[in-house]
Amino acid sequence: MSRVLLVHGRIRTGVDDAPWTDALLVEDGVVVAVGDEARASGLPAVELPGELVMPGLHDAHIHTEWQARDLSSVDLREAASLDEALALIRAHVAGLPDGEWLHSGRWNSNRWAVPIQPDRYALDAACRDRVAALSSVDGHTIWANSLALRLAGITRETPDPVGGEIVRDPTGQPTGILRESAQELLKAIPDKPVSPLRPWLEGLQEWLLSVGLTSITDIDGEEAREAYAAMHADGALRLRVTKCVRDDDLELAIAEGRRAGQGDERFRVGPVKFFSDGALGSHTAHMTEPFVGHEGCGIAVTPYPVLLQRIRMSLEAGLDVCTHAIGDEANRLVLDAFATMRGEGHKGILRIEHAQHVRLDDVPRFRELDVIASMQPSHCTADLELADAIIGDRPLASYAWRTLLDAGARLAFGSDAPVEDPNPFFGLHAAVTRQRADGFPPGGWRPDERISLDEAVHAHTVGAHEAVGRTDVGRLAVGQLADLVCLDRDLWSVEPDAIRDTQVLQTWVGGELAFER
Repeated sequence: MSRVLLVHGRIRTGVDDAPWTDALLVEDGVVVAVGDEARASGLPAVELPGELVMPGLHDAHIHTEWQARDLSSVDLREAASLDEALALIRAHVAGLPDGEWLHSGRWNSNRWAVPIQPDRYALDAACRDRVAALSSVDGHTIWANSLALRLAGITRETPDPVGGEIVRDPTGQPTGILRESAQELLKAIPDKPVSPLRPWLEGLQEWLLSVGLTSITDIDGEEAREAYAAMHADGALRLRVTKCVRDDDLELAIAEGRRAGQGDERFRVGPVKFFSDGALGSHTAHMTEPFVGHEGCGIAVTPYPVLLQRIRMSLEAGLDVCTHAIGDEANRLVLDAFATMRGEGHKGILRIEHAQHVRLDDVPRFRELDVIASMQPSHCTADLELADAIIGDRPLASYAWRTLLDAGARLAFGSDAPVEDPNPFFGLHAAVTRQRADGFPPGGWRPDERISLDEAVHAHTVGAHEAVGRTDVGRLAVGQLADLVCLDRDLWSVEPDAIRDTQVLQTWVGGELAFER
């Protein structure tokens, strides 16, 4: 049995009727006593550093394979124009080994001086002789060069796949922009070089621990699952990982007998992830009315009958479900599907990922159907100008944390990294201020939707764990796993604009020191 007494003057417990304590007695990774009872153990005390100790945070929606591989790619997120993006690409390509693909990228044409999506000819000018397939910042569009299109066999005769679009010029030729499921056409390219994922995940793990994350719900595929399983078997997995199942892998998961919550305290089976629509920045979010200045209403990535059938299959197999929905029409359809499942008697956990733009009459359905809103506060502050421009003032609950909480919905917070930075203190800051790091906009965007720090922390701890069926972690109380972080400031004493700059001094997982600055 391992026993340790952790002490600090301000330990935030997350327990409503006893929010503060000054000591935790931990046995075999679990808190067994707090306060005076913990001190009475007689053990030598380990003095925790910093101004505040609080429960470790859980990212309820993160793409770690995507984030890890991005560490080796060109970063186009801050490019302010097409020319600047191409200059960054040329510089990056100059250092790549022969034959290596140009991938990731995170370009965001919405913030370019001329906010028009690029084409393959521009990319050819910077990268002609190697495959280039660069993802947009939201991951719902790929910008491919001519070589990539040719090797994948994408021509003017190639039909749009269900739930996707090959963007074409006026003559019908593909422009190099592939939206939603059309991105999958690039899998036809042979001999794609892929470096081992595990070393990248191990490096990413260190970063996530350093920003106060002790648990994650990973949204990526089977390669990430295999890498995490190997890390766990070798004792190298220090984070707690709940691993989602992708739609394409559902039959495999069922055949292997996976069930929600299967595993142990460190590595567990999570929900099945489906897509109802695309994203706002790619103009593929499924809306009831067309985007302002555009003819289209986005894309239904998974046709509703198929979505209904796949959700039912998952629940009948004992797997929980989380479904991506950003546009108001997508959210309506997913809630309709969930209502059908509840009507059939299914009790599994149901989540909507993002729930960004919801019709007002759909808001009460989250509570009525016990649907968790799994949201990412930093999406609001990143997208606020775009939302104003292409959604306008139509009556929708947009990034509506306050409205959803007041309606009795349960929230789980995450980052959607690498779409946004995985630092949870960026998300907490966005949730309580609805402002960017520079204080824009003054007073916050739609400030009535701000929530309290207590509510935001709950969504990033207890709420995120409950979203994967866990009640044994998220608070610093008797019977809970001893996951905690030591911070350089007391979040409950500083001004809200200081939350974003929080530094983590130590991270403990299961009563063991996992990171120290």
